[in-house]
Amino acid sequence: MSFRKEKKFKLSAYDLKKLKSELIQSGMTSLYPARIITSQYFDTNDYKMFDESEEGILPRKKVRVRYYNNLKEKLSFEEKTSSIEGRYKKSRIILEYEYNKMLRGFLHKDYGMIYPSAIVSYQREYFSFRNTRITFDQNIKYQFYKKLTTLNDFDCVVEIKVPFGCPDDFIEKIFPIPTSRFSKYARAFTLRI
Repeated sequence: MSFRKEKKFKLSAYDLKKLKSELIQSGMTSLYPARIITSQYFDTNDYKMFDESEEGILPRKKVRVRYYNNLKEKLSFEEKTSSIEGRYKKSRIILEYEYNKMLRGFLHKDYGMIYPSAIVSYQREYFSFRNTRITFDQNIKYQFYKKLTTLNDFDCVVEIKVPFGCPDDFIEKIFPIPTSRFSKYARAFTLRI
């Protein structure tokens, strides 16, 4: 398990396109083809994980099953932990029948019974620039489990990930724009109101 630092920048679609173009001109290169990411989040009946995220409690977790390009052949069960030391993610591949069982709810060692809550999907592009990994997320959509309504987020997000030992001002020197908090899981609740 390795810790990492993440910085997020909330941008309009226009500003994202402009920033991406400027960085490509400065040497940013593509790492992988763009793909659609879908995450089924799980939470307690009283949304304890959401509340902890909103309150900034450390340590805290997000629990999700993630898949790509709307294909459920390769499902990844993930626990993302935010702690004083940084952020890290544990993941393991699961089979579709396991995922279907989880959709009925399951026992989590830290939170007790958890159930499907929000579904988040978006298009992600992957890049490398000056030894940093940069992702551009757009066309973000939110849906609550077993609900028909889909909410569209017109904001986009750029995430920059660096190793934990990287100096704090390293990202600020490359990207002189203000960071912002952008939890897609929390945004699902915010936009629902």
